[in-house]
Amino acid sequence: MAKQDKGKTKKVTGKASYAFLKNLINTPSPTGFEWNGQKLWLEYIKAWTDEQFTDPYGSAAAVINPGAPFKVVLEAHADEISWFVNYITPEGLIYLKRNGGVDHQVAPAKRVIIHGRKGPVKAVFGWPAIHTRLSGGESKETAPRVDNLFLDCGARSRKDIESLGVHIGAVVTYEEGYDELAFDYLVGRAMDNRVGGFMIAEVARLLKENKKKLPYALYFVNAVQEEIGLRGAEMMARRIKPNVAIITDVTHDTTTPMVNKMIEGDIACGKGPSLAYAPAIHNKLLDLVRETAEEKKIPVQWRTLSRSTGTATPLLMPTMDVLRC
Repeated sequence: MAKQDKGKTKKVTGKASYAFLKNLINTPSPTGFEWNGQKLWLEYIKAWTDEQFTDPYGSAAAVINPGAPFKVVLEAHADEISWFVNYITPEGLIYLKRNGGVDHQVAPAKRVIIHGRKGPVKAVFGWPAIHTRLSGGESKETAPRVDNLFLDCGARSRKDIESLGVHIGAVVTYEEGYDELAFDYLVGRAMDNRVGGFMIAEVARLLKENKKKLPYALYFVNAVQEEIGLRGAEMMARRIKPNVAIITDVTHDTTTPMVNKMIEGDIACGKGPSLAYAPAIHNKLLDLVRETAEEKKIPVQWRTLSRSTGTATPLLMPTMDVLRC
């Protein structure tokens, strides 16, 4: 979930940019299968940049002032967590494996899209009624696990499933897409990290529209396979060899119940980007961003990270994180 800056959306992004954000969130881009989202992102950003390219695994990049010796990267990741079809029963039910760190506990009764060879197939996570899954009292109620969750798409045999184009290895994404809540909040299935891809594309747009001339090459990188180990960022880092990188990603709103502020810090939606102190983050670059925010009166929030930032930061040194609520 993300919060809009109240009163600024139309002024800063315009109707076309806002439509791009909605389309980007609504476009499935599962880990390892990011191409539809990448096509949309490249189509948008090419108007604001001088060159665009992709690598063999699907990470996308656009460049302003290519050829300059000093290289700066703004990075986001394109992929979202999802599921794989793993087993189809003779009765036409589907069992799954994770694709990235998807949370199985939120899955029961959710509607999904299976991305089969013949196009999208609607399905739902089946889950027995509460009185049928109690065993010896409520304290022993069956909990959802990856091995007991299943999909029902209406088929009644394995042959029915296959006739729909669903196959072992087909990717499954949740149905929920972009929507607006009260008080300027936005909600979507894949804010992590479509909002980062949107933000870096907007940097390109604003630089172009304001006719800013850069003394360095600025690379906008929308990397694949972040959710399974930062793979896309690593490949792009080896190809571009940047001097400096700023990584955008999402973080936790710690005002949420059951989140411990003593561990996660004090971060809230709508109060500005979250910057982090960490061993993997370059102190001088972080100071530059902090000083710029103070000069421009941009509110920021602070947190600390330990061995890992959880983003592509360690792969694009010297780097810093901008973790935005």
